[in-house]
Amino acid sequence: MAGLVTAFGSGAMTNSIPDLEQADCILVTGSNTTETHPIIGTRLLRAQRRGTKLIVVDPRRTQMARCADLHLRQRPGTDVVWLNGMARIVIEEGLTDEAFIAERTEGFEELKQAVADYTPERVEGIAGIPPEALIQAARWFGAAERAAIVYAVGITQHTSGVQHVWACANLAMLTGNVGRPGTGVNPLRGQNNVQGACDMGALPVVFPGYQSVGDSQIRETFAQIWKVHADGARRQILPTNPGLTETEMMSAAQRGRIRAMYIVGENPAVSEPDSTHVRRALDSLEFLVVQDIFLSETASLAEVVLPAASWAERDGTFTATDRRVQRIRKAVEPPGEAKPDWQIICELAGRMSARGEWSYADPSEIMAEIAVLTPIYGGVSYERLERLGYLQWPCRDFDDPGTPYLHKGQFARGLGRFHAVRYQEADELPDDEYPLLLTTGRIMFQYHTGTLSRRSPKLEQEAESCFVEVNPVDAQAKGLEADERVRICSRRGAIEARLQITDRVEPGVVFIPFHFAEAAANVLTNPTLDPTAKIPEYKVCAVGIEPLRG
Repeated sequence: MAGLVTAFGSGAMTNSIPDLEQADCILVTGSNTTETHPIIGTRLLRAQRRGTKLIVVDPRRTQMARCADLHLRQRPGTDVVWLNGMARIVIEEGLTDEAFIAERTEGFEELKQAVADYTPERVEGIAGIPPEALIQAARWFGAAERAAIVYAVGITQHTSGVQHVWACANLAMLTGNVGRPGTGVNPLRGQNNVQGACDMGALPVVFPGYQSVGDSQIRETFAQIWKVHADGARRQILPTNPGLTETEMMSAAQRGRIRAMYIVGENPAVSEPDSTHVRRALDSLEFLVVQDIFLSETASLAEVVLPAASWAERDGTFTATDRRVQRIRKAVEPPGEAKPDWQIICELAGRMSARGEWSYADPSEIMAEIAVLTPIYGGVSYERLERLGYLQWPCRDFDDPGTPYLHKGQFARGLGRFHAVRYQEADELPDDEYPLLLTTGRIMFQYHTGTLSRRSPKLEQEAESCFVEVNPVDAQAKGLEADERVRICSRRGAIEARLQITDRVEPGVVFIPFHFAEAAANVLTNPTLDPTAKIPEYKVCAVGIEPLRG
């Protein structure tokens, strides 16, 4: 989001999911789409069957990559290199949209100079992509009438994640593929309501609707509606400075700067990088409250656990990855003392004598407040959602039908901004002690930290334990055998897993899914952050592997 905001003015998916089927060429990178976003993956394959060229850039030979018309296998962490290489080819071969660049963008000359050094031969030397494959990808993308970019956390969870997103935005603007159906830069969110959570201010720098906490006028507006003080002689209620991200909170907790945490629907003991450090941080808290529907690994560390209702046990809305706001309706009653999250929070506020307005009859009243305070949701109401089925923001008033694609005619920031990005190595590279590059991800039969999916016998039957994918070349060099138990270690810790010998990964690269708490891949991963977005480098770290025998 940080990358797209500075390039386009909005950090959301520019187009709609159905829109992707209108593209003539689709570039997918950092996304194992058919396994992690299977409905979207199905649409991509349907488009391909209708003639769309499908390019997949992924260090693993996933199902999505096997289906692609062209699969480029980059070394993990080198995305700026091949994206700049494609941009150079597009410029050199006259595939740019000159009118779009002149009328709707700024910074083109700086970009042109920055990408000049990224020849196909240099790209091959750093990223490992053959020149002929890179040239073919650039020609297909540049020549397409409508070309779309689809990416996920495979390119964002790096210390250079923002630069990777800028490079994607550069490629889209070079070819005029923004602001039309079947085009755009389309990040896929990792869970079903991540977009909605961000929209509602679950970020350390903004109020709902991406309105800055540093803007005094915005603070005053929120203070009036919420019936609290924005600032002044009385005790200040609303924040004026950015807060901490989740990863930063863990370090602050271990240093004693944070003494209590209230964690809702999250399992950082398994999902956060360097998870041994995370558990120590949580143990160091004076007070930990966890609100969840099951006793997760994080909840088991808490002093108080608040039982929440699941999605099927409450009313509300979800906002999908393409900004699509949809209703959810309670199908069954919550068990025991479980309650919807909003009710728990409001009851806590009341018992703590919190200032402001905390009495809502139902979620529709909360949505009415959202429409008042959040301009991009200004035209969203339960009545309209019931009548229309869904609305896509920005939807600014009750006559607005919503927005299927962004930046038509003009970018949200005015002119789209090219960024002259240059390659920087990952924070941690292989050496003699840790000679392999680890990348992590998800698989089809488990979900996130397994809090839900590992309670399903059928899903456990399909994927019951952790594994590590190793190329045959590396397995032979280490004397490793298929299906044996191995120990994988990094500078932060070690786990044990079953070995899969496969050419799904290239020599020098290994892959581990992060769903399994008993062999948590995030024990190994690097918590170093992107300096702008503060996202950890989950996707690249150095590891070693040894057999467990005797």
